[in-house]
Amino acid sequence: MLEEQRFLYGSTLLLCISLGSFLFGVVISEIPLGSKLSVGENNSWVSSNGDFAIGFYSRPDMPNQFSVGIQFNSKSIPVDKHTMVWVAGGDVAVGNNSYLELQMTGELVLFDALQDQEVWSTKTSQLSVVVAFLRDDGNLILLNEKKGVVWQSFDYPTNTLLPGQRLSPFRTLRAASQNDVSSLYSLYMNVSGQLQLRWESNIIYWSIGRPSQSNLSAILTSYGSLQLVAPTSGPVWSVYGEDHNDTVKFRFLRLDVDGNLRLYSWMDASQTWRSVWQAVENQCNVFATCEQRGICAFNASGSPICTCPFSSVVHSNTKCLVSSQHGCKSGSILVEHANMFLYGIYPVNDSIFVTSLDKCKSMCLSDSSCTAVTFTNDGTAKCRMMETQYISGYSHPSLSSTSFIKRCSDPMAADPVFPLKSPPQAHKESYNICIPCLVGAASGTIFVFVVIQLALGFYLYKRRNTYKRLASLAYSSPGSKCLIVLSFTEIKDFTENFNHQIGPRMFKGTLPDNQPVAIKELEATIEARKFRAALSKVGSIYHKGLVKLEGYCCESDRRYLVYEYAKNGSVEKYIEDSTLAERLTWRKRKEICLSVGRAIFYLHTGCREFLCHGNLKCENVVLDENLEAKVNEFGLGMLYGEASSSMASAQKDVGDFGKMVLTLVSGLKEANDVFDWAYKEWFEGHPENVVDKRIEDEVDTEELELVLRISFWCLQVDERLKPSMGEVVKVLEGSLPVDPPPPPFSCRRSPRGEEDSSELGSVRDIGM
Repeated sequence: MLEEQRFLYGSTLLLCISLGSFLFGVVISEIPLGSKLSVGENNSWVSSNGDFAIGFYSRPDMPNQFSVGIQFNSKSIPVDKHTMVWVAGGDVAVGNNSYLELQMTGELVLFDALQDQEVWSTKTSQLSVVVAFLRDDGNLILLNEKKGVVWQSFDYPTNTLLPGQRLSPFRTLRAASQNDVSSLYSLYMNVSGQLQLRWESNIIYWSIGRPSQSNLSAILTSYGSLQLVAPTSGPVWSVYGEDHNDTVKFRFLRLDVDGNLRLYSWMDASQTWRSVWQAVENQCNVFATCEQRGICAFNASGSPICTCPFSSVVHSNTKCLVSSQHGCKSGSILVEHANMFLYGIYPVNDSIFVTSLDKCKSMCLSDSSCTAVTFTNDGTAKCRMMETQYISGYSHPSLSSTSFIKRCSDPMAADPVFPLKSPPQAHKESYNICIPCLVGAASGTIFVFVVIQLALGFYLYKRRNTYKRLASLAYSSPGSKCLIVLSFTEIKDFTENFNHQIGPRMFKGTLPDNQPVAIKELEATIEARKFRAALSKVGSIYHKGLVKLEGYCCESDRRYLVYEYAKNGSVEKYIEDSTLAERLTWRKRKEICLSVGRAIFYLHTGCREFLCHGNLKCENVVLDENLEAKVNEFGLGMLYGEASSSMASAQKDVGDFGKMVLTLVSGLKEANDVFDWAYKEWFEGHPENVVDKRIEDEVDTEELELVLRISFWCLQVDERLKPSMGEVVKVLEGSLPVDPPPPPFSCRRSPRGEEDSSELGSVRDIGM
């Protein structure tokens, strides 16, 4: 099933390409300024040897949407096998009448007619571009007046590497999106010399390379070898396809939608693309390869399939979730599954204990948040506990692990049956009727009936409200991904009529289970349908550096958001209070910067679709009971219908992050004159003068230098100079060097910057 899914998706894509675009390609060795491709004309630019072409193609997973890409175009390959090897902007899609233009300024721009805006560009308008070429190796290049390459598609791979193309440190391949949802699978080359397959950004399920060697690059050779190459000493690791050294004209390396990395070769004899090597031999070892469709197993023919052992759901397009335990009335039991290994996804936060099998089962039964456990004993007895309904894994007879799924133990209801008595025989004797007795009895009966009806109605009303309250609060347990929906009356009750204000339009409240929450009042102009739709996306986001959205109120003209409560309040409160500021040591302030940076990086790249914060500042960063930082009020732009997919949104977050960092370091409120002063002190060699005088512990000068440099890069007015949040995080982690920045509020480079680097430096080489 997994194999069918992968090849079915590829076949559908190729069919749409063959029918929807590249119909009118012409061989053109040179692409002059002013050249344009459009959806309506179905035209394309072709390499001089005819092997590759670039143009628009229709998206099989998105009706009436198109992307721009480079594909194989050789006459020796049938049209329906013209595989895509590069897509402009990754997953960027545009509507009808959109176009790709090499503008007279030298910038290659993708314009979306539906949004009436530029959605992707090469950012080369200032680099003196005079011409473009689609080379015979499939590389699209832009050249300047001196015939120097100033931009090339090989530097920005999507899901594929071609022979001769390098994957440099910090570069990523990401599997193609499906149904307008970005893939969580990526191939990453880290700075330590390891090539890694990842799910999201923190789960590594395949890795090769030598951690001791840095600055390695991955490269695909023309003779069918994937190599890790050092800058000076050549290959340090190699793997070969089944047909290496054979005469094969076309090859490519692709990260497929199922999360596996494969090397493909074109077989002239069979007229097909054949996989000659794959990174993960056992497909079931690819993390979450079945996603939300259950666990991976093998059928009788040895092909991987997805099965659902948690319920009767077997359809491949249906979610397979562990049933919720909130409605259990008679406790829970554990259902045993031998030779099965399970793990939680959405979120990945399994707890692992060294304990016995009986203790493992007992812990799950006694923990209301536990949904499943897996017990393994490979010399050390380990218990893996899951607390989510989203569970994946794999099953095979060779596995020694045993898994247990929790389910309700409620018994079958059986109504008691009583023997029916025969009605008594009517006596034929006649009786004298007492009229006053009948009237009195009837009046009493009516009175009793009315009283009973009123009491019963009141009881049912209270019980309905109680059940409604229990139903709404049933999903507020830790790890739940459902939002509770509250009425305005409940909001007033929980906040004691808005008696405890903890920030601008922010109030502290307490749920009936004594869970503290923070309740944010929003403007009532947000349309209800859009409000709920936006919250369904924001509410599904989970990251330890983000404040969890617990629920909301959307009633009449009232809009409220219910967040998890952060005991120590906002960072701004600590900055403004001299006593509290002393608790923010240099180490803690740097940790806050790194935590916030990782959270924003997750919003930009780790979610299923891009999301910007839009209003990042110290006021919106809160501290929990351990003074761990969490970002609050993210995604509010979606509630007001603001676009969050443009590059400008990410750059605004980067700029706001730079301001927040300088505020934390200096202890001074955000203002341009403060930032100018800070840059001047740093530039003149006195970075210690920028540090908040209330910091009592010793400040690490090297860390201070890195923090100031990256903050000034974030504040650059010229948006082309700003780093990505991924680069910012790497700098703060200490794994990426950063060059001296120019003045933040000037597009002009400083003398110090010109002396130290002819380019923008280490951090800029990655983001350009």
